[in-house]
Parts: sequence; structure tokens; C-alpha cells
Amino acid sequence: MSKSFTPAPWPRKLRSQHWYGGNSRDTIYHRGWLKNQGYPHDLFDGRPVIGIMNTWADLTPCNGHLRELAEKVKAGVWEAGGFPVEVPVFSASENTYRPTAMMYRNLAAMAVEEAMRGQPIDGAVLMVGCDKTTPSLLMGAASTDIPSIVVTGGPMLNGWFRGERIGSGTHLWKFSEAVKAGEMTQEEFLEAEQSMSRSSGTCNTMGTASTMASMAEALGMALSGNAAIPAVDSRRRVMAQMTGRRIVQMVKDDLKPSDVMTRAAFENAIRTNGAIGGSTNAVIHLLAIAGRVGVDLTLDDWDGLGRDVSTIVNLMPSGQYLMEEFFYAGGLPVVIKRLGEAGLLNKDALTVSGKTMWDEVKDARNWNEDVILPADKPLTEHGGIAVLRGNLAPDGAVLKPSAASSHLMTHRGPAVVFEDIDDYKARINDDALEIDENSVMVMKMCGPRGYPGMAEVGNMGLPPKVLKKGITDMVRISDARMSGTAYGTVVLHTSPEAARGGPLAIVRTGDMIELDVPNRRLHLDVPDEEIARRLAEWKNPAPKPDGGYAQLFHEHVEGADTGADFDFLKGCRGREVGKDSH
Repeated sequence: MSKSFTPAPWPRKLRSQHWYGGNSRDTIYHRGWLKNQGYPHDLFDGRPVIGIMNTWADLTPCNGHLRELAEKVKAGVWEAGGFPVEVPVFSASENTYRPTAMMYRNLAAMAVEEAMRGQPIDGAVLMVGCDKTTPSLLMGAASTDIPSIVVTGGPMLNGWFRGERIGSGTHLWKFSEAVKAGEMTQEEFLEAEQSMSRSSGTCNTMGTASTMASMAEALGMALSGNAAIPAVDSRRRVMAQMTGRRIVQMVKDDLKPSDVMTRAAFENAIRTNGAIGGSTNAVIHLLAIAGRVGVDLTLDDWDGLGRDVSTIVNLMPSGQYLMEEFFYAGGLPVVIKRLGEAGLLNKDALTVSGKTMWDEVKDARNWNEDVILPADKPLTEHGGIAVLRGNLAPDGAVLKPSAASSHLMTHRGPAVVFEDIDDYKARINDDALEIDENSVMVMKMCGPRGYPGMAEVGNMGLPPKVLKKGITDMVRISDARMSGTAYGTVVLHTSPEAARGGPLAIVRTGDMIELDVPNRRLHLDVPDEEIARRLAEWKNPAPKPDGGYAQLFHEHVEGADTGADFDFLKGCRGREVGKDSH
């Protein structure tokens, strides 16, 4: 056990005993109903009740195998002397939900928080996979501060098409552009579709799902080695069972999210994201999780902490390989060990195992230096996330250097403006569109309020007339997100967003824009007085929702620069459960 944490005394009365302990009418009421499932009386004797918060759903294909995996978690809980109860919780799939799963991340976080807060559980296993399920369950757990541990579903196996590795998402974008450029037929694209998703699991690239699995491990919220094990590997099931065992002891020790997710842990996660070439979506999710747990984390921390971290994981979309090879090479523990050896790790940060991060990774070995590169031969010298500021993004914008083109990292060109996603779709394939490789593509109204929900549309596909010239990248700027599987010189999360009247809202086609990533600058070459005049005349074209969750979201969602959480959900960590109404 880490010296920084003192376990609580055991035995003691647990939270669940407020429901199940004693012989009053109320406890008999709670106990008696649950006994209709065939549970013996002695299971209610004060042992830890573990909620297995499961995001399984048929319409969340990345999590489609979590029902099977939950049985292994239960086995571990039983073995350790706990009482497992499986609880289905809100599951939002990025590839299914409209307008975007991101719109429902906060709703999912609220749902799991209240499921944990309002029911008789002493600890929770957070079963996650697809992009938004990981941050939403971590956000909910951070708010309740009940002992919690993450187990992810794991990535799918490599895709293969005509002898070539196929990365989920990454090759979808690549092949789609190839069809527009006339380099691939539609029939070949359909043939490749069959090769992309050939087993259970999340994206096999270093997309947002694999990134957030890595962030959970780097934060110390998952057992070491969890992030990279393929979904169909037997060791994934072993990890689930060991996680079930571990949560029982965490409850006995009273080891909570607030003990693990400290400022030091978030610093470790940010640097880890740089080393793995992780998704830009990690920025918005970690800011939201930090807000829930009460850690002061800002957009500037992402730039300051990650700027000098080299990307050493050679995975798509930035590199060559996929998650299967990453696991075989040693996985995330090797990367975290490298950070420790470089003096870039808070070694004493506590993990859910009860050990420090350094104790968990110090003996890790790299089995493939083509996949996890040597420190002196990185994929990108300066990885991490670049945070840009200027008169076009006063509150910041982000760019992923490891996925960008080096020749575009400093660029000045005329804007070609799309007023929203529909305008983009209507005009991008028109050969009459006045655009070339020197242009800067700008899309508005795709932020948290604007889309609504901030969809993954920032990696705008290039126009066919440019692709046919052999050009594969252009500077693109929006207030949207992009898939972690995507690539390109793409400026995202521009804040304030257009729907809030940020400067992005008044950019016009032909305006010159300067991108200077080395100096972290994003500038609209328009006089200040002209910008002020345009902003004064601007009227928001987006209609306000007139009811339901959409209205709640519109009225309370914060900007991307602070995590796009709801403004009323911060500062409520550890709020006590309400009184029994019976």
C-alpha cells in the first residue's frame, strides 16, 4: 500500500447496511425484495455490495461483449467475499447516436452518478469501452466518490485488406478520400468494409476509445496493463476477474476516486497522452473529469505539461501499427515506465491497486521497438496537444502535432468558410468551389451549443478537385471535435464557439488566417475594429431547443475549453444519499 494512503479500519459498517442491515421494517423491505432473486440471507451480513455498472448495449457495438465480461467481474467479486449486483447504465455509442454521442456524455454521467448515489452499493466496477462511456462513468464516479475501478472491453483485432493493416476509422477516412480522388472504386470500398471490424471490441487504432482506456490506466483508475489487451484475448477476461477481486478490497480500505485522481495523476495522464499520440478528445474529457473530482486543471496545462513529450507509440492514425501490436509489445506500462525514466512521471501517484504508479510499471519490458519506439527515435519529437490562442481563439483551440503535416504547421492562407455542417456537405464536392491547397477550410456552428453536442466533424474531407492533384492535407479550423482515429492539420475546439458569438462566427471567405503551431498562435488577419463591427452585427442563426434534454443541454453546457460539462454539476462530490422514503 502506498505511503500516501492509509486504509480505513475493517470491519466497519458500510453504506449498503443503511438499506440491508438490521431488522426494521425498512431493511426487511429492501432485503426481502432482493431475495426474490434467490439470494441467501447471509449475503446481507455487511459484506461489500459491488455495483457492476455495465454499459453493454446491442446498439453500442464496441461494448457488445460486456455482458459476457461482466460474468468474470462477478466471479472475482464472489471470490473476494463481496456481493456483486449488475446495473445497466446509460450507453452512448459514437457510431450510433445522433446528433452525436458527445451530447449525451453529460446525461450518461448524471445517470451513472445517480445510479450509484441512490442505490445500496459500496463500490463500483465501471465497465466501459466506446468513447463516451469511459469519461461519463469516470465523471459519475468522481462525483459520488464511492470506491470505483475501471475495466475496459479492449480493442478489436487488427483489420486486414489485401495484405494491408486496416485501422478502424483511420482507413474509413483514407478510403473515402481515395474514392473521391478516383484512386479507389466504390466496390473496393465496400469490400474493405468487411475487413475493418472483424472481432468484438473498440477501435483498434489509437482513437478515442483506446486513448481513454489509456487515460484511465494512467490516472491510476484501472489495473496496470488493462488498456491494450484485445477484447477477444483470454487475458481480457482474466483482467475483468482480477478487477472484481480488487474492488472488494478497495471498499474495505475505503480507497476512493479522490484518493487516486489527484493533480499528480492528471499530470501523468496528460504526459501519457503525448507519448501515445492520443486523441484530442482526451482534452475535453479529462478537463470534465478533473472538474468533477475538484482538481484545478486547465487547457494551458495540456500545452505546458505535454509540449515536450515525444510521441513514442507507432500506432495509427499517427503511425503504422494497431492496438494488437501495442499489447504484444508490452502495452501502456512500457510507455509509463519510459516517462518515469525521463523524469516526466509523478512516480508516487497512487493507483487503484494500492501501489504507486512507479511500483506498477518499473519492471515493464518492451518487446518490439518498432511499435514502442526508442526514446531517441520518436515518431514525433514534440507530441502532446498544442493549445493555440489568438484573436480567432481567445479561449484556446487544440491541434494534435503527431497527426498533422509538418509543412502546414506554419501556414497563412485565405479562408473558405462553411457556415455549418450542412453548408459544407452541400458545397464541398462542387468543382466550382473556389478552393485550393493553400486555402484554410473554416467550419462554424459545430461546438457544444452549435451542433448541438460538438460532433466529430472537424476533420473535414478535402474537396475532390484538390484530392485529384495528389494533395492529402490542408489546414482546417472549426469549433468541432474530430475522431481520435482521424488525422491531418486540423484545429479543433475553437473557443468561444461560433454559437456563443466567438470570433469564429464572423470569419468570411477570403479573410487571411495565420496558423503558427510552434508559437501557438491562431490569428485572423482582420483589423480589430472590423472584428468588433462584425461581432456587433452578428445574429445567432442557431434556433434554441424548446424542451427536453436538448434545452437543458443548451442552457447549461460549458465551453470546450473547460470540458463541456454542465455548469451545475461541479463541486458536488461526495454529496450524501437522500433519506429512505419507506
